[in-house]
Amino acid sequence: MRTLRRKRGPVKTAAPGSWVRRWAVGVSMALLVPIGTAVGGGVAPASAAFNPAAFDFWVDSPEMGPIKSRVLRAADGNTHRVVYVLDGQRAPETLNGWEIETDIPNALAAANINVVMPVGGMSSFYADWNAPSQFFGIPAGGPGGSGSGAADAFSGGPGKSYRYTWESFLTNHLRNALAQRLGFNPNRNGVFGLSMGGSAALTLAAYHPDQFSFAGAFSGYLNISAPGMREAIRIAMLDAGGYNVDSMAPPWGPQWLRMDPFVFAPNLVGNNTRLWIAAASGLPTDTDGPNIGTVNGMALEALALANTRAFEVRMATLGARNVHYSFPPFGIHSWRNWNDEALRMIPDMSNNIG
Repeated sequence: MRTLRRKRGPVKTAAPGSWVRRWAVGVSMALLVPIGTAVGGGVAPASAAFNPAAFDFWVDSPEMGPIKSRVLRAADGNTHRVVYVLDGQRAPETLNGWEIETDIPNALAAANINVVMPVGGMSSFYADWNAPSQFFGIPAGGPGGSGSGAADAFSGGPGKSYRYTWESFLTNHLRNALAQRLGFNPNRNGVFGLSMGGSAALTLAAYHPDQFSFAGAFSGYLNISAPGMREAIRIAMLDAGGYNVDSMAPPWGPQWLRMDPFVFAPNLVGNNTRLWIAAASGLPTDTDGPNIGTVNGMALEALALANTRAFEVRMATLGARNVHYSFPPFGIHSWRNWNDEALRMIPDMSNNIG
């Protein structure tokens, strides 16, 4: 789905009529299929892209082994302005979704920002997990699966043959390697992501304020302890590679609550981290065709919007003055929506890092 690499004029909104009815159906589906592919980073399969200006940057993780990131240098050659760009739940092991689906890495580099794109971490929430993903105490075995569907629940692969430790990797091993090998500033970095990656971006900023002075969450799940959300995430993780949410964090314990933006919101206020929080309405534009992918995307964005509005209220009760909210009147859970949101965000992020 490389629709974002062409120049586009202003996006037109769809005519009301039938789309209003589809939007109503979509909101209802959000309750029936709470996340599904919602944290998967899109409603359509990706077709791999490759940016020849970026390069592979390998760093060893004690628990996870060699991890690849893709790095794109700032246009002006500086090393003090750095952003980490996080993927969605279906993050593949080949390239980061932002490189696959959008031209945002080039836009960031043109804004004189160094781009770090971690690769992999399907269903990880970029967290340090409690244990390798397994079911009923049975370790995963055999080759990794397709990364799509609960049939992969007992297959091997990343996060199943070992314990995910993504937070430690991003805030320690990768951070230090970037500083030592490339001279990148380890402080006052930015981090943003979509869906799963949006929730994770806020988590990283909340607990590592020296590293991250800016965090952006697009269509994130920012109230994961709300009724039904854990089971929605359970279904989503089964669908995205056959992962077990209980291996990530036991239900309702300190580890789970630590991951919930609604719970750790006081950290973000106390740190005075600059935040960009976005979710669209779920109403499609005229570029979103009349198909099941669009209907699913409407439902998924409706759920993200509900979570984001709850987070907005929570931050308001804390007296937060460090947040910019973006609620576009049109947009579904799709890369086109996240591409446009990132373009809106870049100037604000540029002013709050380095």
